[in-house]
Amino acid sequence: MVAQAIVFTLAALAATASAQTYRRTGACPQLGCIWPPDQSEFIAGQVFDIRLEVQAPANGSAPFNGGVPYPEFVLEIGGHGTELTPISNFYQIAEPPVEEHSFSYYEDLFYEQNKTKTLVHALSKSYRHVTLYNPGEYVLKLSYNGGMTTIAHWTVLPLAEKPCAKNVILFIGDGMTSSMATAARMLGHKSINGKYQSRLALDDAPGFGLQMTHSIDSFITDSANSATALYSGKKATVNGLNAYTDSTGDAFNDPKFETVFEMGRRINNAQVGIVSLAAVSDATPAAVVAHTSQRSQSDAIVKQFLEGVTSNFSWTQWDGPDVLFGGGAADFLPRPSNNNESQIDRFAAKGYGVVHDNSSLWELPNTERALGLFSSSTMPTWLDRNVFTKNMETYKAWDGSAGTPDVPGLKDMTLKAIDILHARSKAAGTPFMLMSEAASIDKQMHISDYDRALGELLELDATVRATLQHLKDIGEDENTLVVVTADHGHGFDVFGSADTEFLIAQETNSTKRGAIGTYQQSGLSAYQVAAGNLPTNNTKVVGPHGEGFPVNWSPRYAAAWGLSADVDRFENFVVHDLSNPLPLYSPRENSVELESGDYEANPEDGKGGFFVSGVLPVSGDQGVHSLTDVPVYSWGPGHELFRGIQNSVDIAFK
Repeated sequence: MVAQAIVFTLAALAATASAQTYRRTGACPQLGCIWPPDQSEFIAGQVFDIRLEVQAPANGSAPFNGGVPYPEFVLEIGGHGTELTPISNFYQIAEPPVEEHSFSYYEDLFYEQNKTKTLVHALSKSYRHVTLYNPGEYVLKLSYNGGMTTIAHWTVLPLAEKPCAKNVILFIGDGMTSSMATAARMLGHKSINGKYQSRLALDDAPGFGLQMTHSIDSFITDSANSATALYSGKKATVNGLNAYTDSTGDAFNDPKFETVFEMGRRINNAQVGIVSLAAVSDATPAAVVAHTSQRSQSDAIVKQFLEGVTSNFSWTQWDGPDVLFGGGAADFLPRPSNNNESQIDRFAAKGYGVVHDNSSLWELPNTERALGLFSSSTMPTWLDRNVFTKNMETYKAWDGSAGTPDVPGLKDMTLKAIDILHARSKAAGTPFMLMSEAASIDKQMHISDYDRALGELLELDATVRATLQHLKDIGEDENTLVVVTADHGHGFDVFGSADTEFLIAQETNSTKRGAIGTYQQSGLSAYQVAAGNLPTNNTKVVGPHGEGFPVNWSPRYAAAWGLSADVDRFENFVVHDLSNPLPLYSPRENSVELESGDYEANPEDGKGGFFVSGVLPVSGDQGVHSLTDVPVYSWGPGHELFRGIQNSVDIAFK
């Protein structure tokens, strides 16, 4: 046992040199940290905070000075090739006070397995609400710990000499990849002899490109820091919303930076709209204006929607969006975490019209600001609202009561938001900016409910088509840039077809797998023929929900599809519907929790299907995001800027 302990300790120390599962501090490999970090880019005039940390580990693989950082440290800044000057002189501001804190972390998986944490003491300073107006290259040098230095290079990008567009509409297909758009095209459009008879609206975008989604210190991103990159031009750490993650653990002490929506309001008094099928405090809608290193801070996010950052720190003034539509009413109702104060009442007191169903949505006056909260949490999917409507009985309305079928979809909310923004911007002589999110592409992919995920993508496509037409109808198409992209992707694809009747009739895992047809056995899409007809039928028919949606959502010959990063599950390729006697859950519950807290595949979820082995830790019950580049579609003035391969931050800059 002693020998084993010695071997373990040596392994732990040896592994530290290449450890990356845990980091002492994100984007700070040295003992001196500068935020914004090296390689940061800014829009000229964009507001941000600067934060410094000087750290000293007390133990672990590389202790320093008994865990005591040197109290003297200074940050200097200068243009490329010019003499550096202390940051306080550069901005003509007083030096902020030095703060002190400690934190601990596991250096790698061996340290965690041995339950041995490294303790770090740190000193810090924060310079709040600063900016750089002059484009060009900047060098920053932090001198600390008796001779150590950390260097950062920043780039300030020039503003366009002449704006390309007056208005901007940004659609986020959360989690959407090109392979998902391919699958959605197969579901929603008829192919005859290899040629589609109609196309996605996305297929006809005059501008098409891809964007890279990685975060500041990991290949794989979450929706918080990926939306942050799209809206602000700053890479952040997972869970961060327009803020870098320092080592304090304080959700609101971190250095912040301004979004393009905040800049649009501050500089041009732009009308701003936020639409989402998720809870509006969820990461993608929250990132429009929220600032916190912890996306879970829903109470604070709701307050920031209305009044911006409220603290002792100076920050850009914000008095609320013009439109806020989506789910998540539970975050607005009185509860202990928000001091039992109705946030809906606070919005109403600021002059917002408040609605909770689709009928009332269309009765809102276009001249006034509006808050629409249509569900307690995430809004029901397109498939449940339109096809398996019995499932709506289990949906929770805004006040937590039993659901109502009178729920708007993405198209309803987006078109009404455009009407309000257009009327208000026309009256004020200002531009408008709208973010609209198809949130449940991602949420349904996480639980392997591919039918619902692709239904959400088809709804997004229909919304984009309707938006482009609506902009023409109101005379704003030549003034409005429309961009559709994703915040990240999932490793999803279609690999064949599945004869679901044959699959469920088999007894063993091996014979069930024989139901999968590959290559020439995959056949044609059965989603575009009426029930009872073979997929080889070349007659084009339109289903009850119009062109662009499946004629039949539950064909015998279904698409065989899956994720590359998933948990153990059973798969029968049958759409999940409460009224269907085979699957028992809607949406999917592909895992069940054990007494140990781990998860295993749920045979009742994919009843009659075969077992699919996952690749993720058994401590989780959902699939995860992937590294794949995601598509960028664009229309209108400036659309050509979004062609080609780009980084996620380039979306904000463009």
